[in-house]
Parts: sequence; C-alpha cells; structure tokens
Amino acid sequence: MTSHQKPPEIFLSMPHPCSYLPGRTATSLFLDPRQPLDSRQYAGFMRLGFRRSGDLIYRPHCRECHACIPVRIPVECFRPDRTQRRVWKRNQDLSVIARPPLYSPEHFELYQRYQTARHPGGGMDDPDPKKYINFLASQHIHTVFYEIRRQTHLLGVAVTDILPDGLSAVYTFFDPDEKQRSLGVYAVLWQVAQAAERHLPWLYLGYWIRESPKMSYKGSYRPLEIFHDGHWIPHDSRLDPEP
Repeated sequence: MTSHQKPPEIFLSMPHPCSYLPGRTATSLFLDPRQPLDSRQYAGFMRLGFRRSGDLIYRPHCRECHACIPVRIPVECFRPDRTQRRVWKRNQDLSVIARPPLYSPEHFELYQRYQTARHPGGGMDDPDPKKYINFLASQHIHTVFYEIRRQTHLLGVAVTDILPDGLSAVYTFFDPDEKQRSLGVYAVLWQVAQAAERHLPWLYLGYWIRESPKMSYKGSYRPLEIFHDGHWIPHDSRLDPEP
C-alpha cells in the first residue's frame, strides 16, 4: 500500500453454516469491499492467509474450529509423486490457452456441468451467468482464465490470479466425463510449471481441510507450506494442528 492509502478495514462476518464441514458454524474476517486492492496489495494479504471470492477478500476466523489451513507450494522445491507424474504424462496431448476473465457461454456451460456432477445441491449450480462471473473474476486483480483443451474441445478452465510473488489457484472446473484424466491434478501441476516459468516462488492453493473430501486433496502436494500461528512453515503431518 502507498503511504497515502489507508489500510483496509477488516470486519467479522455473522455466523453462518460452514460450507465444508456439515453441522459446524463458521465466521470469517473480510476486508472492506469499498477499499479495493490491486494485485500487489492483495499479495500481502495472501501472505497472511487471506483468499478471494470475486472481489471479496476473506479468511476463516472460527472461534472453536481451526480446520481451514492456508497452504502453498514452494515451486522450486516441488517434486511430484508417482501418481502425479502419471497424470502429467497422461495429459501431454492437451494444450493450455490464456484467456481474459470474461464471460464465455462455452465456459459457463462446462461450469454448470461440473457443478451438477461434482457438487449437486451445493448452491453453486445457479444458472445465473452474472453470479458465475462475479464469483470467479475480480475487477481489481490480475486474473487469467486458463483454458485446458484437447484440440478444439474445452476440457477445463483453471482460474488463476497472477501476483508479484506467485500464482493463486482460485478455482478449477472441468469436464466430469473425463475422470480418467484427473484434470484437477493436472491443473495444479500445470500451475506449478507456469509459476516456475514466470520465476515466481509460490503457488497458493487456498484452504486445506483434512476432514472435507472436497478440500483434503491439497495435502498430497509436497513439499507444502502451511500458515500456522501467523507464520508460513513447512508442513509435517506429525505436527498438524488440531481442527
């Protein structure tokens, strides 16, 4: 932030049902949306464990639960495991194309298919294009929609923020009929490679939640760093904080 710019105010949300762990109540810290941040300023909050949904920048702040753990991959040290290497090899017939973060009927149709197949009844399969683009894009942060294609056929879209110190994997959706390709894993591996190509040290993966089937996969990328007690530290499964 410049010397003439006030730090954004931080608010605490009202309690609401947790999106990831049934039966739990969640609260979040969120920045004043009337004080928009650019990519450089946002990167500073990413280093403090924040995340964005559209233009809303937030961090879980639950009194009795600490299950949501911010995680990032140190790009230079990353080594894919055997399964990840197989996924990478299996998808070498694909191409990735950078697109601006704009509404596309082709993207939206794939997004709806993905939500219906993977998260039915989760509230994210709303057929409103405006809600879709407001969820994924930001007016103030450098975002790219990376298309994953087999020739001309769209298989996936990896929504990615480009930050001064890394990439942030915002959201990825893909063809639910292509399960054998493990496109979610491929997207993360491609983002790691893209960060390395850009000489950026980190790939931010958002929140790892061991108890959530939707979010536990993030623990499979090694080495991994977790944000714990105000610091980024190497992940050691023997020292995982209690949820």
